[in-house]
Amino acid sequence: MKIILTTLNSRFTHSAIGLRYLYANMQELKNNTNILEFSINDAIQTIAEKLLINKPDIIGIGVYIWNASEVHELIHIIKKVSPQTRIILGGPEVTYQPFRVNFDDADYIIQGEGDLAFYELCKKIINEEKVDKIIKMSAPNLKEIQLPYMYYTDDDIKNRYIYVEISRGCPFECEFCLSSMDEKVRAFELDEVLAEFEKLWERGARNFKFVDRTFNLNMKAANKILDFFLEKEPPYFAHFEVIPDHFPASLREKIKRFAPGALQLEIGIQTLNPVIANNISRQLKLDKIKDNIRFLENETTAHIHLDLIVGLPGESLESFGRNLDELMSMSSCEIQIGILKKLSGTQINRHDIEEGMVYSDIPPYDILKNNQLSFLDIQIMKRFARFWDLYYNSGNFKTSLLLLWQETSIYENFYAFGLWIYEQTDSTWKISLQRQGELLFSYLSEVKKLDRQNVADAMLEDMMKLKGRAVPAYLKPFADDFQTNAKLGTSGFNKRQQA
Repeated sequence: MKIILTTLNSRFTHSAIGLRYLYANMQELKNNTNILEFSINDAIQTIAEKLLINKPDIIGIGVYIWNASEVHELIHIIKKVSPQTRIILGGPEVTYQPFRVNFDDADYIIQGEGDLAFYELCKKIINEEKVDKIIKMSAPNLKEIQLPYMYYTDDDIKNRYIYVEISRGCPFECEFCLSSMDEKVRAFELDEVLAEFEKLWERGARNFKFVDRTFNLNMKAANKILDFFLEKEPPYFAHFEVIPDHFPASLREKIKRFAPGALQLEIGIQTLNPVIANNISRQLKLDKIKDNIRFLENETTAHIHLDLIVGLPGESLESFGRNLDELMSMSSCEIQIGILKKLSGTQINRHDIEEGMVYSDIPPYDILKNNQLSFLDIQIMKRFARFWDLYYNSGNFKTSLLLLWQETSIYENFYAFGLWIYEQTDSTWKISLQRQGELLFSYLSEVKKLDRQNVADAMLEDMMKLKGRAVPAYLKPFADDFQTNAKLGTSGFNKRQQA
């Protein structure tokens, strides 16, 4: 039988580690199995064509929150064109019920980790054994699983992030997160994993993204992984998701040694309000969190990515605003603002009645309103998050944005700015960098009524950071002093500020 493993990644630069785990464990069926990856930007009928041209007997599809709707359409087309092809689904989006996307046309669904289960199911299909449509799996013994890393191709290594892991599971019980459903943290045999990483490195891999939910939980393992990279010659990129309250001295010393651009740490803050954190069963050790963020900000060159969530049960916009202001007082790093999602299987649904939580049943299952936030509030905050990415997280306006809030609330000032931008554009997409700059200049000089030359100096400082960039037309009337100062090696903006 011909077997194809496939999924739709959210971007071309992403790769599916899950497909490679399945392939690695196909045993005698491996020679008849192939991996074909796509992205959600590919045309669904074209994906179906490329899958069916190989005349597969079985297609295994990884289903995630970002591709659930597309997979539904893909299954529909495959079954219309080739009804005899067996379709097996797996992945987080089909592991927990209720299904809010219709997957009735699939033949089988594996719920849970399918590393070994997919092979067993394929054998039963080949042997024409009777099998239930939904197969519920308990967590496999990681020692029995063949590692997937040799199945990243040279093209993957050259063009994509390489996803890796040293453990599975999470010890915490945050109610909005699927990882809270895991019974415990399980670790792979670390020396075996490191040996595979070494082979990847020798093949040219330099972009490693760890999918572990709590990389810095086990200090012995975390230190060995960091040592692996510190022994290598930059440039390389290693991304870890870490818990914010656990940075002992041994870890700190190693993080400080990484070269700029080599290390990215994603830290899920979500809320700094102790009442809200307790309401969603999230541990919040504020003193340690603040101390660790300040350490990362002031003593390392790691790129830090902090997460905040809008719409948590019981949290008002005022509380969210205080969270943002407090984080900004501690760090100048990237802050990702997300909207609460209700994932099947999570315990966040226990707040639905008491807090009036209303969610969309269409992926990604965003909250629509609750007792604290109206539908309009949520819409405004979705735009806030988008504009925050464009203006703050992009790093394009580091100097001029300081004029937006100066000594007052960052949240309140950016909220007002976001409302104004949307009035001008009626859109959050396809706003060019030039247009972004024009909007900011107009807002600061016309709405905030700041000195136009002072605003222009700050914006020139930002816009002209890249050599060879032309002065934008809206700043040309103010650029003479800037260009003179640039030749002298001084800053027009800073000179005016000092004056």
